[in-house]
Amino acid sequence: MIWANLIHLSYNFWFDCPPSALPAKHHDAIAQPRLRFDDRLWTEIIQAMAQAGMNMVVLDLGDGVRYSRHPEIAVRHAWSLASLRRELARLRDHGLEPIPKLNFSAAHDAWLDPYERQLSTAVYYRVCRDLIAEVIELFDHPRFFHLGMDEETAVNQIYNQFAAIRQFDLYWHDQELLFDQVRRGGARPWIWSDYQWYHPAEFARRMPKDVLQSNWWYYKNMSPEAVLARANPQDGNMTKTLRLKPVKAWLELEKLGFDQVPAASTCSRPDNFKRVVALGRRQIASRRLYGFMQTTWLPTLQKYRRQHLDAIAAAGSEIARWR
Repeated sequence: MIWANLIHLSYNFWFDCPPSALPAKHHDAIAQPRLRFDDRLWTEIIQAMAQAGMNMVVLDLGDGVRYSRHPEIAVRHAWSLASLRRELARLRDHGLEPIPKLNFSAAHDAWLDPYERQLSTAVYYRVCRDLIAEVIELFDHPRFFHLGMDEETAVNQIYNQFAAIRQFDLYWHDQELLFDQVRRGGARPWIWSDYQWYHPAEFARRMPKDVLQSNWWYYKNMSPEAVLARANPQDGNMTKTLRLKPVKAWLELEKLGFDQVPAASTCSRPDNFKRVVALGRRQIASRRLYGFMQTTWLPTLQKYRRQHLDAIAAAGSEIARWR
């Protein structure tokens, strides 16, 4: 059973905008030209995870590594390749399986720097292939490779200076290219599942079954029965309807036969991980329930130490309960 924690080395994935575009409380979500990562907190997180019984770190690398093939995308103070290898060895020494993550969603690819604005070009495809191949080698051919691919919608890019959305065949072409490159390296593609919320029929028809799914929902209503009873395709209130679809998606993915790692977060409710675990255990067949992932959606900085450790403690409580 996977008990994973998503940790951000780079936090340059959210908004590419001037500070004046966002309230001050959201400024940490704006892409920066330097690495925002505290080594002491990283060490404390690793130790806390091991003590809590967690067994996997999904490490969002972004532009936080000076890749040999594309060093031009690295921010200031990015990890060297030697530093990355050393930290991966430390994770393994603590019983934590390191899994790489690079988010190639057009809504979350500010980390690609110049290539963000060359989306779906020959240059972009070459860079994507290069980065995936290099990271797979650096991680010694991991079991999985998380490609992100979430929130590629207009509403999630209203603060970006450059907004782009791939649709129809282009979206699937680019995603399949990423999947193929991951498979070529011997890893299994892993993505966020929210595309299914908006395009359920297309998702069911075109999403390959070998792609590991992490549907997510971080809020209050976690009752699939209530969601199924209330969800109405004819509902004129689109906001209400879309807020019901995420929980229903876990059931739909199960019906379609996808392997899943449901994702939770402390970003909205401290008890969300508990709720997600209960739902997953109840609604997803054990052979397709690979585990669970905790997230904080905060940079790895000392000012967020309490939130990171609380998230690990919440996961640890569920691990102890279900052993």
